Amino acid sequence: MKRLFSILAITGIMAFGTVNANTTANITASIAATVASVTQDEATAQDVATEEVATEDLGFHQELKKRFIEGGPGFMGIVLLCLILGLAIAIERIIFLNLSTTNTKKLTQEIEDALQSGGVEAAKEVCRNTKGPVASIFYQGLDRTDEGIEAAEKAVVAYGGVQMGQLEKNVSWISLFIALAPMLGFMGTVIGMIQAFDKIEAAGDMQPSLVAGGFKVALLTTVFGLIVAIILQVFYNYIIAKIDSIVNDMEDASITLMDLLIRYKK
Repeated sequence: MKRLFSILAITGIMAFGTVNANTTANITASIAATVASVTQDEATAQDVATEEVATEDLGFHQELKKRFIEGGPGFMGIVLLCLILGLAIAIERIIFLNLSTTNTKKLTQEIEDALQSGGVEAAKEVCRNTKGPVASIFYQGLDRTDEGIEAAEKAVVAYGGVQMGQLEKNVSWISLFIALAPMLGFMGTVIGMIQAFDKIEAAGDMQPSLVAGGFKVALLTTVFGLIVAIILQVFYNYIIAKIDSIVNDMEDASITLMDLLIRYKK
């Protein structure tokens, strides 16, 4: 009887140990599988991140170059030429306008001091040594002082128109390129559509692969034309605002000069 209990006890212990061993093995295998899965997911995520970084490493310029080539060298080259010429004129105008900007309050004070100390010749010397359209207008007005205030005023008004023309020189070309760039883009769009329909007519079937290229060319030329127009429009508005500011300074300074000459004549 004791032997029977002993055998049953040993059998139970062995069965319990086997179950524990199997459970432990299953748990271990499950953990190993989970770790392997997580490791694989991390590796996949790293590969995806590496691919994304590689894609980003292509850079904006490479992507822009790729799209430019896909759009076709014909109209895309003309649109690019509009951008280059428009930017060249805009940069030249911006530099010229910045150099034409004058501190009118300081110049007016110097002219007033020169009139009081040395007369008209001293004031003209101040104008000769100062750059900008305001100083040029002052010089023309002072140069006609001997002929009377009315003659000086007419000279200021007439030369003010000349200086305004100098400020607005070549600005109309920028507005031309602003209008021309999107029109060329739309023309490229129409040509791309025509090419797409020609391919459909030749194949006798409506397949996406036949028309995708033509539609891509159409959309790319439109996009680049609009981008060029937007860029040039920003420069154009800045130039116009700068010209308006200088013209307002010229008008205010001209009125101040007439007041100074009237007081000087008295």
